[in-house]
Amino acid sequence: MILEFKNIDTHYGDLHVLKQVNYTIGDGEIVSLLGGNASGKSTTMKTIMGVVRPTRGSVVYQGQAIERMPTAERVRRGIAPVLEARRLFPRMTVFENLEMGAYLRKRGPEFDQDLERVYALFPRVKERRNQIAGTLSGGEQQMVAMGRALMARPKLLCMDEPSMGLSPIYVEQVFDIIQEINKQGTTIFMVEQNANMALSIAHRAYVLQTGQVVLSGTATELRQNPLIREAYLGEMQVAV
Repeated sequence: MILEFKNIDTHYGDLHVLKQVNYTIGDGEIVSLLGGNASGKSTTMKTIMGVVRPTRGSVVYQGQAIERMPTAERVRRGIAPVLEARRLFPRMTVFENLEMGAYLRKRGPEFDQDLERVYALFPRVKERRNQIAGTLSGGEQQMVAMGRALMARPKLLCMDEPSMGLSPIYVEQVFDIIQEINKQGTTIFMVEQNANMALSIAHRAYVLQTGQVVLSGTATELRQNPLIREAYLGEMQVAV
């Protein structure tokens, strides 16, 4: 098991956001977290990265509790985020943004290997490497954000709403690349509102509502669940 949430409670002041939440993410899996607005998805991501500290419970990464560990140390140990809305450095070039992904590592042969891996996964990023990142399209920026995270050489890639604001063609490209990254050996935890796309590539998934896990199972099981099909996949069940 690469990551576990064990009975996690998270508060913002008096607001109880995550309530006795339990997740498990196995090595080599794609695990998706589904839920509507204000369900606690982004707080889950912030809790994994150390931006928010749980009030109760434990976050366990590779067998070690990390809930009190600084964010930089989590990244150093192999957890890398792809942030919601990309969050690139807009006045820096694409290459400079990729460099920032490796800021905790020493520059050497591994940097060049990882850069070539990113360019192989994202040919468009290679074409745009000298362009100012803020001038890219939304889809291109998402690719740079994913490439920047891969420059940290992560064991666990945490993706927050990777399809947000993208055109349908870029959504398909991004999800194809997520699958390829997983096939290359990186475990992926993905917070996503596009349930149809998320469940099409995930191994397992959790459904979060008002801070509580209300459903979990394999992606196939959840795709066949009538509640999921109606609430998230836009399929109304008609009584016969």
